[in-house]
Amino acid sequence: QKLSSKSTFSNSTSKSYALALYEISKDNSEIDSVEEGIKNLKKILLENNNFMEMILNPTILKEDKKNVIYNIADKSNFSPTLKKFLGFVATKNRLFFLNKIIESFLDLTSKNKGELKASMISSKKLSLEEQKEIQKELSKDFKSTLNINYKYDPSLIAGLVIQIGSVMIDTSVKTKLKKLEKNMVEV
Repeated sequence: QKLSSKSTFSNSTSKSYALALYEISKDNSEIDSVEEGIKNLKKILLENNNFMEMILNPTILKEDKKNVIYNIADKSNFSPTLKKFLGFVATKNRLFFLNKIIESFLDLTSKNKGELKASMISSKKLSLEEQKEIQKELSKDFKSTLNINYKYDPSLIAGLVIQIGSVMIDTSVKTKLKKLEKNMVEV
């Protein structure tokens, strides 16, 4: 019980932080540069384990965390709004929500551009060109810009699994086999 209330708390906290950043960025006409910075930060978090460990380490003082964040912000040329915001999150000792704040913020910018969030998993590795091609085709079908989160999963036997909003498009053999299996069991 305790755990679930904590995760609900972290979700709503992350959303309100993301919304605050979004509103401030809009007011300062920095929405594009902040979004660029946030995407950059997401990449840094993914690629740099030390940074992630530092954020999650409770023994490191929040002042020190703030300095590291400022350092990254300067090196990465983050906009003043984003730098200030990250300093604020560090001071509030909320850096362990950073991943969720980033996701919530990107959700907001995506929704406000009229983009649809989509995820795509494929059985063979798709080149950037192939991903773009699929994105273009699907954007036409859905008459809206798609923001596709792509993952390669060799455990899929063949095909693609695409989810757009709440719509699921599945061309993977794995799922077809699962359906067959289910039908055979029910007979």
